[in-house]
Amino acid sequence: MVTLAFNNVSVRFGGLLALSDVSFEVPEKQIVGLIGPNGAGKTTAFNVACGFQKPTSGTVDFPELGRGRLKPSQLARAGVARTLQGVGLFSHLSVLENVMAGAQSRPGGSAWRALVGLPSVARQERHLREEALSQMDRLGIVEFARSLPGGIPYGVAKKVSIARALMSQPRLLMLDEPASGLDEAELEVFEELIVGLRASMSVLLVEHNMDFVMQLVDQLVVLNFGRVIAQGSPRDISTNADVLAAYLGIDE
Repeated sequence: MVTLAFNNVSVRFGGLLALSDVSFEVPEKQIVGLIGPNGAGKTTAFNVACGFQKPTSGTVDFPELGRGRLKPSQLARAGVARTLQGVGLFSHLSVLENVMAGAQSRPGGSAWRALVGLPSVARQERHLREEALSQMDRLGIVEFARSLPGGIPYGVAKKVSIARALMSQPRLLMLDEPASGLDEAELEVFEELIVGLRASMSVLLVEHNMDFVMQLVDQLVVLNFGRVIAQGSPRDISTNADVLAAYLGIDE
């Protein structure tokens, strides 16, 4: 099964062709990395997948979810979660409340009502707190539950954003630059976390850190000047002449 499919997607901004006939798939329960040099079109492709950018031509489909192109407001309820390149946390909510808020988009969910403590949803609030704490424990950040986002380290904030995304119980998780701003120890933790997600969901990530992405993905899609120049396993990509020339600056 395929969770996400790009079918000959092109995006034009005036005279600039940002994406040109881009096609690739994210299979069920696989990790796919979207890489390329600056200006290659990675962010545009990510925004198209998230519904923030409409293709000039071509289609984006979510076959496993039974959906075609989704609007941003439809993503989570359709089983798709995303993180931002920044962390995008709610500054006035505690870390625990930020994670709980990720459940608001579930079908029939009412996380916001739970957060304001209405009596009719007291049981749901307890359940959400337990589930959020479980996700935080999985990521090793329970000790920050009562902290506000402004008072926690950046690496912890990254984990909070992922915990919040996982609360929506996605079938597809899209990660935008998950390695940015992390030190070596934090990268190792994130690598283990992302690999562990494969058992229950598909993952599409956009990343600049080649060393990081090569260790965890099943497949790579390489963009350059808006075109797909290579697709395949990390081993195949690491020896691809076009990739070495375009991405690593090595001309064989």
